[in-house]
Amino acid sequence: MASAIILLPLYIANLSTADYGAMSIYLVFSALVQILVMYSFDSSLYIHFHEYKNDQRTLSSFVSSAFVLMLMIGVGVSIISFIIGDIILVRFFAEHSLTFYPYGVVALGTGILQSLLKVYTNLLQSRQKAEAFFWTNLFNFLFTLTFTVVGIKLFPQTLIGPLGGRMIAAIFSGTWVLGSIFSEFGFHFDYPLLRSSFGFNLYAFIYQVQQWLINSFDRVIMAFFGVSLAGVGVYDFALKCVLGIELIMNGLNNSSYPKVISAFMAQEKKHSTPEINRYYHGNTAVVMLMVCLTIFFFPLLLETFLASKTSYLQAIPFIPYVASLYLFRMIRLYFAVPYSVLKYTKPLPAIYMVVSAVKIGMIVLLLGRYQTYGVIIASFCSVMVEIVLLRLFVQDRFTFRYNSFKMIIAPMLLFLMIVMLEPWFDHTFGWLIHAIYLLSCGGLLWWTYRNEIRVLMFRKVKG
Repeated sequence: MASAIILLPLYIANLSTADYGAMSIYLVFSALVQILVMYSFDSSLYIHFHEYKNDQRTLSSFVSSAFVLMLMIGVGVSIISFIIGDIILVRFFAEHSLTFYPYGVVALGTGILQSLLKVYTNLLQSRQKAEAFFWTNLFNFLFTLTFTVVGIKLFPQTLIGPLGGRMIAAIFSGTWVLGSIFSEFGFHFDYPLLRSSFGFNLYAFIYQVQQWLINSFDRVIMAFFGVSLAGVGVYDFALKCVLGIELIMNGLNNSSYPKVISAFMAQEKKHSTPEINRYYHGNTAVVMLMVCLTIFFFPLLLETFLASKTSYLQAIPFIPYVASLYLFRMIRLYFAVPYSVLKYTKPLPAIYMVVSAVKIGMIVLLLGRYQTYGVIIASFCSVMVEIVLLRLFVQDRFTFRYNSFKMIIAPMLLFLMIVMLEPWFDHTFGWLIHAIYLLSCGGLLWWTYRNEIRVLMFRKVKG
């Protein structure tokens, strides 16, 4: 996420919105390849490491075999892609001049190599090798940044720099991963041992594909149904502008998640408590503030620094709406926790099949009339359906007790204010209405948490 944010100025300076849209399509394909090649070993290795950690021979055989299988899947995906990749791009995206050679090939290779890195870093987490985990991700980040910058400087105004730079970084990282794995665990391929994991992998794999459909496939649908690559690029750029919210939201959630899980595991009958809810109340308040800050500052920054790049300024009207969707994603995290606590993954494929169908179906229905706004409406409807289904399917196994105003009503009030006021104000005076959002959010949070604020102030004075 950080590299995507840091590289934005370079992309803007060197790529048209049409090229940026084309790059987003290729990166969506690369993400799909990564999911296919991993076949959810990023999740299953975490489990099997703890299962086999006292049996070094079995552990070595399983880990090595998993990476060999991923390489084999990568070869299979490559063969299929070389046969049908260009046919699909030419036939279904004929109006956009998207071709498999060379950029599709580059995206394919990047996806295969990044899958190896993803599984390897998850294995390092499982083994609690924090230092190796840190350095591996840091060097991959620096490689990606460096080679992308060099590629853009050598080949400006083309996709060679952004896509080629990522692939070169992936080659370095993938080579390092394979060398580390085979030097430590040896070279094995024990298919019967791997097969014992396929039952778990299949459900996790279906879930990952569904998440890809929900989070990334919208750009493919937009291009397929006639939205120009420039239009796709503007939409993707608007999503990148609010990516900082996701970075902070995930950081907050990951930092509190171990404590939340520990608190749940100490319970005999699983239910939410005020102590557990406090983490989500605080995270929700921070996300509400981040949404308003993003809506206020980003249009001003874009207008200040992108005056000559008017095509990218077309993303400004979409920023308030795509940013406000994060208010519901925080709620979604709260209702998704019981599935991890209870290890109750059986209904997830069905839930996300419905969510995927709702989003894709609504995009198809709304895209012709509302264009990009139709995609945003579909995203809102799908996340609402997701929250309802997550809550519904676990209610017999888990008891929710929470402050409805703090968890749901306060974010909903802020969302309604944004979507009701935004269309009525001319963009010229956008900064004023965006400032009102920020002040209103501050006032709403002060009123919501007035008792907690008084306690904190009393403690400070007393101290």
